[in-house]
Amino acid sequence: MKITWLKWLLACFSGSTLLMHAGERPNIVFFFADDQAYDTIGCYGNPDVKTPNMDRIGRSGLIFDRHYNTTAICMASRANVMTGLLEYRTGCNFMHGPMARSIWNESYPLRLRRAGYRTAFGGKFGFGVLDDPRKGGGENTYDNLPVDDFDFWVGGIGQTSYDTSKNKYLAPYADRYPHSSRAYGAAGVDFIRESVKTDQPFNLTLFFKAPHRPTTPDPAFDDVYRDTTFRKLPNYGREAGEHLAPQHKLGRQYPRFEEWGYHTEETYQAALRTYNQQIYGIDVAVGMVLDELEAQGIADNTVIIYSSDNGFFNGSHGLGSKVLPYEEGSRVPLMIYDPRVPEAQRGRRTSAVSGNIDIAATIMDLAGVGGRSNLDGQSLMPIVRGEKKAVRETLPLIQVWGPAGTYALSVVTEQYKYIYWCYGEGMEPQEELFDIQFDPYEMRNLLQQPSEHPGLAIMRHHYDIELQKWRDKAVPFNNYQPFGTVFDRSVSWEKKKELLSRKK
Repeated sequence: MKITWLKWLLACFSGSTLLMHAGERPNIVFFFADDQAYDTIGCYGNPDVKTPNMDRIGRSGLIFDRHYNTTAICMASRANVMTGLLEYRTGCNFMHGPMARSIWNESYPLRLRRAGYRTAFGGKFGFGVLDDPRKGGGENTYDNLPVDDFDFWVGGIGQTSYDTSKNKYLAPYADRYPHSSRAYGAAGVDFIRESVKTDQPFNLTLFFKAPHRPTTPDPAFDDVYRDTTFRKLPNYGREAGEHLAPQHKLGRQYPRFEEWGYHTEETYQAALRTYNQQIYGIDVAVGMVLDELEAQGIADNTVIIYSSDNGFFNGSHGLGSKVLPYEEGSRVPLMIYDPRVPEAQRGRRTSAVSGNIDIAATIMDLAGVGGRSNLDGQSLMPIVRGEKKAVRETLPLIQVWGPAGTYALSVVTEQYKYIYWCYGEGMEPQEELFDIQFDPYEMRNLLQQPSEHPGLAIMRHHYDIELQKWRDKAVPFNNYQPFGTVFDRSVSWEKKKELLSRKK
């Protein structure tokens, strides 16, 4: 994939900072799981799991220990990573609506394709694209998928299926790989083989369905965790949630602690075995792709990114599912391996705060196309290359899906997390402040002590800045503008209730 001297010069003058490989633009592979908790990978410190291929990425690259989804639910999170924009700027989530074509046109897959990359998508795309969402199409429009915007497509409609044969574009792989996780790996291998025959760098994006429910692990791996007893995190169980704001009990996360079997030792172990078996299937698929890069002789110019669309509580704080802004719901793995980075900068960890909005900016930076000036995300490559310790001071976490009782706007820094719960029907709106550096499992709300914590004023200030950005930049469709008032701490609940009633 050599490029001409003219292209090389043009790339230099366009500001590309990554021409480290004799003028070649790197190939970029982005793996994205669905509902994978941050503590489910060996190189993240879990002694009970088997993730050799994910470990290959982490131990050769950079592990991000404080990576968050700015919205911790699949539809919105996928829109975040594709565009580098926060939810109120994509206008895209369940209960809100699909993405506008004008926004999608500036996503990283389209930017890279216009810049000469060969692009592929496989898996659960997760959101629809309409020319004008204001003209209708349904809040959960999945069937308006941008299939023709990719050179290679094995994506699926809606939640997709673990049964390979039931996914229209993936079905040709069903005979060899009846479970979709390995089928996506096989499709990725085919795309790589096709791409090396061209004179183009490529971008492969695989959005796995696993380990999303319904729990459907690949039976080929039934023996992997048959005898494993999984540990529990220090914040496991109902007692570890008694100090939290009452709003955390108002969504589906609270009953799912029992409904999904996290409440007894026997059912907890059964749930964790199937959950981690699904992640093992992803790991095998990742290995298929990594091995093919080696076989084709292009691994030394291919950047690998691995992350997940949201976390998973698995019983932490007495909760199941995801969505809420506590660590296990919103924080996920992120690993970036760039083989062109000097050896001294590989195999590290960072506590720098990063978000899913940073992935698009990072991919654009890698491709040398440059991010739009109005992106919410920042390229993480300065951290990967060891040039900077951080690229942002704060990151907002957004929750405007589901029952109004769980609506929250939060801000995290390297030390603190501040959460504002706006709901006040039969209870007071609540603030929470956690010192994540010293209390990573959020077992102590610092606002429950007698005197006001000095970090509160700092975090309220950061929060107010984020709220003003929402007011200034929210899209004029899909009901995002009212939240500029709903999340205002100075506005009464009665006024907010009226706004939410109109929105509904």
